[in-house]
Amino acid sequence: MSRTTPGVRLLPNAITVLALCAGLSAVQFALNGQFGLAIGAIGIAAVLDSLDGRIARLLDASTRMGAELDSLSDAISFGVAPALVLYVWLPDPGRFGWVAALIFAVCMVLRLARFNTLLDEDQPPYANEFFVGVPAPAGGLLALLPMMASLEFGQGWWSAEAVVWVWTVAISALCISRMPTLSVKKLRVPAKAAAPLLVVVGLAAAATIQYPLFVLMSILVLYLLHLPYGVWRYHWLANHPEAWDAPAKERRAIRRRRTQRRIGLRKPQFHKVAGAARRAVKRPRTTAHVPRVYPAENVAPPRARSGARGRRRDWRRIGLRSGRD
Repeated sequence: MSRTTPGVRLLPNAITVLALCAGLSAVQFALNGQFGLAIGAIGIAAVLDSLDGRIARLLDASTRMGAELDSLSDAISFGVAPALVLYVWLPDPGRFGWVAALIFAVCMVLRLARFNTLLDEDQPPYANEFFVGVPAPAGGLLALLPMMASLEFGQGWWSAEAVVWVWTVAISALCISRMPTLSVKKLRVPAKAAAPLLVVVGLAAAATIQYPLFVLMSILVLYLLHLPYGVWRYHWLANHPEAWDAPAKERRAIRRRRTQRRIGLRKPQFHKVAGAARRAVKRPRTTAHVPRVYPAENVAPPRARSGARGRRRDWRRIGLRSGRD
């Protein structure tokens, strides 16, 4: 049994507290009119939230207190903070604006409470690859998408109060929905794709430095577009138990075989069918050659084969007929 020192156990909880401070700082930035910094603070909180759980598992420092602290931090950083930032950002939010902000914060808290209850329930093996509903960090950033568009492209239809609050309520519904969404923590990168992925990460880092809001908006839009694929993959795994413990390569092979069977395709029996290739695969002949057998009395002795009768018998023995017959 591994032993973890108390100082190491505090490291994941310290990261969670830093995420909480970043989320609360977003509200302070919004009150000062620094909305770009407010978005950046919530983004930093999302990054820290993705690190604390991983570090706790690597250090074997997972505790019940850490799990509860993480949920409370998420409720404030991705529920209360984005709602207040949006409310401060709009010039005249009105009563409906405050109602929409309350709806978002309450839905985020309900989503996190349901997440904690699901931890104690037995789930099928494939369920670990999915979240139930949109996770809290993604929901908090998606709610700020109209603000990002306004800061990047200026005022437009996306910055209208009605559009902003309808969008906020829609994201709230996605957070508390039962829609399965892919878990980034369970994604595995093949060894062959490691080098290209590092190049993509470098390009994304360079683009983020130059166009931070545009890159963040692109990532959020791609996340929204992937939601139908997550639903399809969840139902496909639910109907194919043989793929639950299979790696990604074997799952693709299972899908390919199922698709070929559904549309009526069959794998060819012989890839090569002519000449020496046919003999190489030992393709069976359609008709077997049966040698002809003659009665023993029709076979002449060796000394009699020089005559005409012997020649006739020789012709018959090899399966031909003489011209004089």
